Amino acid sequence: MKTMSESNISAQNQSTYDVIISGAGPVGLFLACELALARCSVLILEKAENPHSPLKQIPFGIRGLSTPSIEALYRRDLLQKLQLHKHFNNPHHNTKKGAQRQGGHFAGIQFQYDDVDMTTWKYRLSNSTDTSLISEMQELETVLTHRAEALGVKIIRGLALSGFHQTADEVAVQAGDQTFTGQWLVGCDGSRSIVRKAGGFEFAGTEPEFTGYSTQVEIADPEKLKPGRNVTPTGMYLQSQPGYVVIQDFDGGAFHNSNQPVTLQHVQEVLRRVSNTDVTLTALHIATTWTDRARQATTYRNGRVFLAGDAAHIHAPLGGQGLNLGLGDAMNLGWKLAATIQNKAPEGLLDSYYAERYPIGVQVLDWSRAQVAIMKPEPGALAVYAIIRDLINTSDGATYMAGRIWGVFMHYDLGSNHPLAGYSVPNFEFEDGTTIGEFMRDGRGVLLDFNGDPSLKTLAAQYGEQISYVSGRAKEQLGLSAVLIRPDGFVAWASDKSPDHNGLQEAVSRWFVCD
Repeated sequence: MKTMSESNISAQNQSTYDVIISGAGPVGLFLACELALARCSVLILEKAENPHSPLKQIPFGIRGLSTPSIEALYRRDLLQKLQLHKHFNNPHHNTKKGAQRQGGHFAGIQFQYDDVDMTTWKYRLSNSTDTSLISEMQELETVLTHRAEALGVKIIRGLALSGFHQTADEVAVQAGDQTFTGQWLVGCDGSRSIVRKAGGFEFAGTEPEFTGYSTQVEIADPEKLKPGRNVTPTGMYLQSQPGYVVIQDFDGGAFHNSNQPVTLQHVQEVLRRVSNTDVTLTALHIATTWTDRARQATTYRNGRVFLAGDAAHIHAPLGGQGLNLGLGDAMNLGWKLAATIQNKAPEGLLDSYYAERYPIGVQVLDWSRAQVAIMKPEPGALAVYAIIRDLINTSDGATYMAGRIWGVFMHYDLGSNHPLAGYSVPNFEFEDGTTIGEFMRDGRGVLLDFNGDPSLKTLAAQYGEQISYVSGRAKEQLGLSAVLIRPDGFVAWASDKSPDHNGLQEAVSRWFVCD
């Protein structure tokens, strides 16, 4: 890792960039990778000088990646660099093998993996990537940092953005006693985003119902606490690994907002009340608090300034969807911003970032609120909780929950009548063993032609490097003849029979500019 002084010396060679990103977390790093893949110059400013922290490591830093995130990493040849999931089970579940293997939870109510009927997902092929897997913040940031730096991204750590001024043509960013200039600025700087506050973005939403605690403790009598996630009449507690305890206390967020120190005595008091035990804690090593406050920026763009990740939306970390939501922002914005910088963006392309991602954010925030609502220690909430528990224990219920939690149902309204349009492209495997995902590593769009239609090859050639033409027979074609895939992996157009050339031309011109 470069020291701040070394980074500043090297940064003096360039002070103007295509894009400046505030925040070197997974979202900022992934966005930088997408932009640099399209040959944009990128600077990341990160306030923390040291990228390593116990809160980014197991167990505090553990995160679940959902299907859209896994597919995005696979399509950029990053998935194979993640190793943790290959030898580490999710410690937040009461993990069982075989028929009782747990697939996820809603408000702490587990559904079983083998209750999920994946045959109902028509366009999910047998060779698809995993629907979910475990990673940690430090592993993900390390992998993304290596890729970003290999692509030429400049990362300056220990230097936080303090303000900015934008004109019609550029954004001047202040960081310490230095000024950097970019065509665009993106705030990926978390829930307390300086970019969001300085940019005048409205952050609307709802206030918290609870204070959450993530702690590493020593317990004199751990047998008094049940393993796994436990919803109780007064809250929730989770004991996954020895000494790692998460608690939800429905105090309206009062303790988190009080700024009082988290002491051993306080954690023991809360844990005893929530678990309804007389458990004794003998030491408190690490503790952090959080809430279920749910807020979302009412717009993701102000002139030349964008928001992504927690800077744009925050919610309770129930189900771990925050990271995935942010990675989706980065994948969606990256190619659109790069096309704009390179004068290859059709009218309205940048506006589609907000149009597509804002509704996804709304869904995730409401999903989080719904979980909190049925976890409240109130008779009405407990009654609904019991009904949801019964529904989840059915195949239809488990399949629905899996589709939402794993992200299989994620969809953009792209104005096409084909049922595949707006969904992630199936991982078609060709007769030589290659997959469509392998053709997406360069970040270009793809026109996939199963029938070898010369007119489709001619059409793709008109768009130069923006669209790769891929022709060949697949092992499973799902009745399709041709598919237009955006650089982010989502289907813009598809045809079951002979391609509708007028419809295809309209779809292509919506996302790309003819050379």
